[in-house]
Amino acid sequence: MADSSDKREGRQSRRRTRSRRHNPDGTMTLIEHIYEFRRRLGYALLAIVAGGILGFLWFSNKIGPIPSLGDIVTGPYCAIPPEQRYPRTGECQLLQTVPFEAFMIQLRVGLTAGAVLFSPVWLYQLWAFIAPGLYSKERKYALTFVGFASVLFAGGAVLAYLMVPHALELLTTFGGGEFATWFTGDRYISFVLSLLLIFGVSFELPLLIVMLNRVGVARYELLKKWRRGIIFLLFVFAAFVTPADPFSMIALAGALTLLFEFALQLTRLHDRKLERQRGEEGWDKLADDEAAPFDYTPSTIDDEPAKPTKAASTDDVT
Repeated sequence: MADSSDKREGRQSRRRTRSRRHNPDGTMTLIEHIYEFRRRLGYALLAIVAGGILGFLWFSNKIGPIPSLGDIVTGPYCAIPPEQRYPRTGECQLLQTVPFEAFMIQLRVGLTAGAVLFSPVWLYQLWAFIAPGLYSKERKYALTFVGFASVLFAGGAVLAYLMVPHALELLTTFGGGEFATWFTGDRYISFVLSLLLIFGVSFELPLLIVMLNRVGVARYELLKKWRRGIIFLLFVFAAFVTPADPFSMIALAGALTLLFEFALQLTRLHDRKLERQRGEEGWDKLADDEAAPFDYTPSTIDDEPAKPTKAASTDDVT
């Protein structure tokens, strides 16, 4: 009994040393980093699997007033006029051409929806792994970046979902009466998911511009000078990545132009703030061969800034 309890305590102590929770200063060896990464990755994968199971069940079942995932995915296709679908009568259905294609589609869509729904869980695991290695200011910026990136991606995906029916309605009219359009499930799902991904990633443009401005790479004056060229490139980009319909192209290009203008104004405000700070500190008045007024006194990690104290009176001076 003593040997078993000693072994159990030894395993528990080893697990404690592998966990960052028992290292308040965040210092870990390489093997401890590997164990920590494995633990965080395991939790993230469990969250994705749990979300995939929920999405798989949600595909064919309604959750209260929320329609089933299958109805949500096929909604854009069923929104086009019935005479542009095949068959023209009966229910709105997609075509299955190989065995188990419907099962694989349900599994694929369920995993995608589950990963989105459980994204706070696996994003937190990623954040918990890298956060101890960041300063407090860097953690604040990282949280802000993840928050705005999620909102922008969701906004782009929603816009793409609203544009899919218009794109399908136009694309199904090509060929006149010589062709009957009946989408296969795999091709249709790939088309919708790729459009959602394209719009979602494209909406990260203003965040990228603001980040480049924060690190001093893209200044407002430079962006203002290149404004017309950038807007032209945005329309060219939208024409290449969207299907051959004007609705998706104009929607994506217009949204990117508005987001670019919004990001441009943020860079203008940021550069004005920097110029005002530089004017207050007098850095702009320094000569080219004059050293900046920095404190060059070396310090160690253990040094703490001196706390302000009251000025000593003349009676205390000896």
